[in-house]
Amino acid sequence: MNRWVLLEHKIDGKNLVDIHYDFLIENKLDCLTWKFLEIPSLNKSFVEIEKQPNHRLVWLSRVEYQLSNNRGLVKRIDHGTFSNIFHKKDYRELRIILNGNILNGLLTIDSNFCKLTKNN
Repeated sequence: MNRWVLLEHKIDGKNLVDIHYDFLIENKLDCLTWKFLEIPSLNKSFVEIEKQPNHRLVWLSRVEYQLSNNRGLVKRIDHGTFSNIFHKKDYRELRIILNGNILNGLLTIDSNFCKLTKNN
């Protein structure tokens, strides 16, 4: 069905609060997943990302979830559908059109960076 989700992952430590974002796109049996340290803004510079192990499909429908073993709270902040424009077999290069509220446009992933631009 080509769904995607952007999750805020907040971990409260003793003296530190760590916040990052998990970006997941549906990939038949699971979700391709990247860690974003910041959310890409439309037509701004590239944002550093990190490929993560694939996640289960259930994350596409969760709105908020407390993880076990003090791994934090995950909250959905955006979601929608996507159109696949281009990808290499290892998904190190990917171009998809996102239809969401925060992420809306052409998302380009190139190794450990991504950029969001207006979809023409």
